[in-house]
Amino acid sequence: MTGRLLSVNLAVVTRADWAGDPSGLSGIDKRSTAGRVTLRADGVEGDFVGERAVHGGVDKAVYAYATEDTAWWAGDLGRDIPPGGLGENLTTEAVDVTGAVIGERWAVGSAVLEVAQPRLPCRTFAGYWGVPDLIKRFTARAVPGAYLRVVRDGEVTAGDPVEVTYRPEHGVTIGLTFRALTGEPALLPRLLLAPELPDDIRDRARRRLGDRKAGDT
Repeated sequence: MTGRLLSVNLAVVTRADWAGDPSGLSGIDKRSTAGRVTLRADGVEGDFVGERAVHGGVDKAVYAYATEDTAWWAGDLGRDIPPGGLGENLTTEAVDVTGAVIGERWAVGSAVLEVAQPRLPCRTFAGYWGVPDLIKRFTARAVPGAYLRVVRDGEVTAGDPVEVTYRPEHGVTIGLTFRALTGEPALLPRLLLAPELPDDIRDRARRRLGDRKAGDT
């Protein structure tokens, strides 16, 4: 499967009372940028990440969201949502982000990226959009976008092809992982089949499965 990057987006630092960072600053407002942008294992050059306790890091180095899913939100909310409007670094086109398999690898520009985990909605996201029930709506829609690891540093720009070069056989997708973590606990055992999931998510799945078994006794 080959899609393309519609846009590469960097943060406009925002100070707001809804920002979750103690500094009051947020990087969720991302705007399309021209030229090539460097992706590294620790993140996107030139970007700003607030709330480092829950955002950023190797397993959340880059955030991708599909323009097709953005269009759904725009229609549902009755507003224009430009590239970067979901807080994503990479706006993709013709890429099945929700159906991407954990551990799947993408060749983009000179970088190689690996699908790591879904994004979980937060109060900052709801505050930025000004939609109080956004967490509930985002969870119900279950098209969360994908956090990516940077396997090989490189540069990307709008128009670059997104080529899936490797896909694990376990079949644990971004969508399945999100649903397992947010409201379909019957899917939790499936997460343990994906060794590429971050350790904290695998540990969370094990704990929840342990709690369920304890509750059955």
